[in-house]
Parts: sequence; structure tokens; C-alpha cells
Amino acid sequence: MSEVEAYRSRGANLALAGKLKIAVWVITALVLFLVGLMRRVKIDLPEGVSLHLLPPLHALLNTGAATALILALLCIRKGRVLLHQRWIYVAMGFSLLFLLSYVTYHFTTQETIYGDLDGNKELSEEERAEAGPMRAVYLSILLSHIALAAVSLPFILLSFVYGFTNQTAEHRRIATRVFPVWLYVAVTGPVVYLMLRPYY
Repeated sequence: MSEVEAYRSRGANLALAGKLKIAVWVITALVLFLVGLMRRVKIDLPEGVSLHLLPPLHALLNTGAATALILALLCIRKGRVLLHQRWIYVAMGFSLLFLLSYVTYHFTTQETIYGDLDGNKELSEEERAEAGPMRAVYLSILLSHIALAAVSLPFILLSFVYGFTNQTAEHRRIATRVFPVWLYVAVTGPVVYLMLRPYY
């Protein structure tokens, strides 16, 4: 019996799935609330403490998630279900660490603005002109990254729940749609960082 057949022969744990689905929507609401709040609330760090190393860490975590997702896809296409699961756990782990670090950074640090050459957190007309059309490119990538991350979060979690509770058909149905979105979000994270890096 192949790994795929063995996995499909396991019974679905519907009771656990029901509980986890409630957790999915609670987690999604909490994350979206915190992301919305972090733009308005700033927590002062102790004197001399800086979190300036977190943005490159965010890029590395997103790169790790993207790599794990690609490996998970390659594994499932070869019927390596257990290896696929492990790579998905790695991708989820990287994404969780990213989210915790990202929220921490934005609750404690003023936002960096693309084109802000003097670092005064305001964009002058001269700076806007200097940034040119690349600012529009940056903003389009950033906004699509943020919007798709928010929209895809519950579906990523639901896909995980269905896979974890042996509901293969439901898992596949959602995963085939949400996987490319999750991969796009993971790949564009480092792209956004690299474009913004000159202004940190």
C-alpha cells in the first residue's frame, strides 16, 4: 500500500476538526485585530533597545516558508505524504514566527516609508519624485501582499485542519486554491523587504 493510499484509508476525525475550525476563526479574528491595531498603537521600547534586526529576519522567515511550501508540493506530487506533512509543519512554523515577530516590530517601531531618504517618516515632493514609478510598483506589491495574507489566513488554517484530521478531499479542495496564494505571500515578503531596505 502506498503512502497516499495508507493516508486515505485512515478515518476522518470530525470531532477534532469541529473544535479546530472554531479555533481557526478565533485565531483569524485575533490576528486581523492585532494587525489593524498595530498601525495605531505604539509601545515605547526601553532606552537603547532597537528591533532593527527584525525586518531582515522577516525576509528570512518568509523565504524559509516559501522554500518549505515548494518542497511540500514536490513531496505530495511524488506521493510522499509524511514528508509533505513535515514540510507543511515547517512552513507553518516559519509563518507563525514571522507573524509574532512582525506584530512585535510594528507595535514598537515607526513604519518605514518607501522613498523617505532622510528618514523623517514623511515623504516630501522631492523624495516622491526621486522614488518615481518604483514607488507605485512597491505599493502594488505591498498592498497585494497584505490583502492576500489577510484573505488567505483562514483558508490556510482550514486546509491544515482538514489535512491534520484526515479529510483528504476537503484538504485537497482548499489547498489547491490557497497554496499559490500562500506561496505568493511568502515570496513577496522578501521582495518588499529588499525594495524597502535602502530606507531603513
